[in-house]
Amino acid sequence: FCPGCRALQPPAPRPDLFRLMDCDRSFRIDAQRLQRRFRSLQRAVHPDRFGQRPLKEQSYSEQHSALINKAYQTLLNPLSRGLYLLELNGVEPAQETDSDADSAFLMEIMEINEKLAEPKNEDSLEEIETLIKVKQEELTKEVTAAFERDDLQEAKKLLAKMKYFANLEDKLKKKKIPS
Repeated sequence: FCPGCRALQPPAPRPDLFRLMDCDRSFRIDAQRLQRRFRSLQRAVHPDRFGQRPLKEQSYSEQHSALINKAYQTLLNPLSRGLYLLELNGVEPAQETDSDADSAFLMEIMEINEKLAEPKNEDSLEEIETLIKVKQEELTKEVTAAFERDDLQEAKKLLAKMKYFANLEDKLKKKKIPS
C-alpha cells in the first residue's frame, strides 16, 4: 500500500516468497506461522475488499492474491519449497534425464509403478500409499539435513528422488478416483 494515499500498489516483479510470507529462507518452516501469515495477507488484499476501488487497484488486488496463494503453496509443500530454495541459490534442479539416480532406487520406483499398473486392489493401493508416505517423510528429513549443512548438490539429488515419489503419489490418486 502507498504510505501516503493507502492505495494498493502493484506486486514486485520477482518477489522473494520467503520474505513475502515473513519466513526465514530455510527448508525448515513453521507451517502454522505460514498459515497465519497467509490468512492475514489474504484478508488485507483479497479482491472482495476492492470491489468499490478503481479498476487498477482491483487488478493489483487480484495479482497480490494470486501471488500470496502461489507463495503459500510453494512454501507449504516440501518438494516445491526445496526446488525454490535451489533456484534462489542458483542451482538448477535435477532433470529426469540426469543419470545420478542409483539403479536400486530406480528399480524400487519401477516396482511401485508396476504395482500401480495392476488391476485395482484396495489393499495393495493402501500398502503403496503407506510406502510412498514413509519414503517422502524420510526424504524430507534428509533434504532438511542437506540444506542445514548447506550441501545443495545433495539436496538437489534428494529432491529429484522426492519428485519421483510425488509422481507416484499423483498416479495413486488417479487410480483411487472411481471411474
